[in-house]
Amino acid sequence: MDGLSIFFEGREIRCRPGLSVAAALTAAGEREIRDAGRGEMRGLFCGMGVCQECRVLIDGRSGIRACMTPVANSMRISRMPELAAPGEHAPEQAAGQAPPETPDLLVIGGGPGGLTAASVAAGSGVDVVLVDERPALGGQFFKQPVAAADLPASLAGDSQFERGRKLVERARRSGVRILSGAEVWGAFAPNEFGIADGRGSWIMRPRRTIVATGAYERGVPVPGWTLPGVMTTGAAQTLLRSYGVLAGKRVLVAGNGPLNLQVALEMQRAGVAVAAVAEAARRPGLAHFGDAAGMLLAAPRLALDGLGYLAGLRKAGVPVVYRRVLKSVEAVDGRLEATLAKVGRESEPAEPALAVDAVCVGYGFQPNNEVLRCLGCRHRHDDLRGHLVTVRDEQCQTTVAGIYAVGDCCGLGGAPAALEEGVVAACAVVESLGAELPARHDGDRAVRRLHRHRRFQAALWRLFDAVRYQTELAAPDTPVCRCENVRLSDIDAALEQGDSTIAMLKRRTRLGMGPCQGRYCAPVAASIIERHTGRAAEEYSLFAPRVPIKPVRIGDIAAIGGSSPRTAGSTTASKPD
Repeated sequence: MDGLSIFFEGREIRCRPGLSVAAALTAAGEREIRDAGRGEMRGLFCGMGVCQECRVLIDGRSGIRACMTPVANSMRISRMPELAAPGEHAPEQAAGQAPPETPDLLVIGGGPGGLTAASVAAGSGVDVVLVDERPALGGQFFKQPVAAADLPASLAGDSQFERGRKLVERARRSGVRILSGAEVWGAFAPNEFGIADGRGSWIMRPRRTIVATGAYERGVPVPGWTLPGVMTTGAAQTLLRSYGVLAGKRVLVAGNGPLNLQVALEMQRAGVAVAAVAEAARRPGLAHFGDAAGMLLAAPRLALDGLGYLAGLRKAGVPVVYRRVLKSVEAVDGRLEATLAKVGRESEPAEPALAVDAVCVGYGFQPNNEVLRCLGCRHRHDDLRGHLVTVRDEQCQTTVAGIYAVGDCCGLGGAPAALEEGVVAACAVVESLGAELPARHDGDRAVRRLHRHRRFQAALWRLFDAVRYQTELAAPDTPVCRCENVRLSDIDAALEQGDSTIAMLKRRTRLGMGPCQGRYCAPVAASIIERHTGRAAEEYSLFAPRVPIKPVRIGDIAAIGGSSPRTAGSTTASKPD
């Protein structure tokens, strides 16, 4: 029985408590939730609070992320217009218990790496505070269902849920002080952070910090990628696994990598008609035997899981088409029509369109490394995978003393590797603080397991090796910057006028000046500049990180009062815009 009522644009929607606003709207068939101007509507895209596309007005407050906000009875929601007037200030809430200003260890991120690190350190007697911006712990890999979620029977007894639940319980039992729904909006060298949770704001100065902020799915601009109903594969998985909500009745999954296979199979078993899975890589064959064998030796369960996804899709009759990419999406008569193209033949006539309710895209990930970059940690550019990798030593310490980093925020290694890095970093922190590690924690064993997982990842991505698209599929009028509607033609025109750096493009076109702060457009723009100028991408090819790291109310910053943070100034490793 539905438990409460919310109102969207005056329409009453009955829904279960605990759902996010985005999940409740999706379940009710409401996809157009923000007015982006120029007659364009936007909807849920990333599903994890990064892209800011699902911002709505709630009870008079503007700029509220629907994917991060739980529903409340009688909540009144409306589409946020392109230029929203300032909303009423949020009603005062009872102040929560302020965390200590100087804990031994601050862990930023409640995914696999962060939870593991916090548990090991707290179990060794270290005073640990863990901050995570989401209402529930687990991160993207171990995302947990909300209590009232009506999950499909196909997810009953899911081992991924169970492993995540045990990890969260272990952190709680170990004595970690957990701040859920709290954002780190400022990071200042050497070890100082601004934190806000909607009830209070603090400056925290821990003795050590472990950053475990994960990654987010990277954007590949194609015509129609901003249409409501086009979302990341991760967003579709969050809707299903966290809330029991289907992305659509008939769905296309397109991109590159094993996550797409997993999510396609989970949706199919939950009742979704999966039109196809379009994979950019080649079909696995005899040439991949060595990599497949290496994966089985390094991580047998993970390798067998992957084989199980393929077998399950084949048994269900879901077509998996290789060397195919999403070429375009159009809105036609209330549905989406998606067209695919063969890799290497993108300019040829498109294949017949597929009529679907939703298109889920997943072309890999970008490290969520803004905190590390603000602190001045050195990075190098990975030319093969097109992202920044944090420079760390064997104990996961960065080039800034006292700052450690684990998991996908440092460079993409997957959840199993993040678990082991969490152990390695926590052991190093405990020893640096003069505490004693329990005998059950062995950093050397974790390092050996970590090396196995890294071998697995290397073989996995050789198996899924594919063209790394940037703007090759975009048309001149395709938005590259989703927030500011900066089109590919706008960028090309600026480059022709001599704007040859990303900072110059930003000033000319407003590229990266929206609320996602360049997370989606900056890597794409950097690749365009690289092709145009012939200059290889490097650490400073992206926008310089700026505080606030994510949009935050001025009132949350002002509430700190006299505890104002030091200015980052020359301590940041980034060049000025």
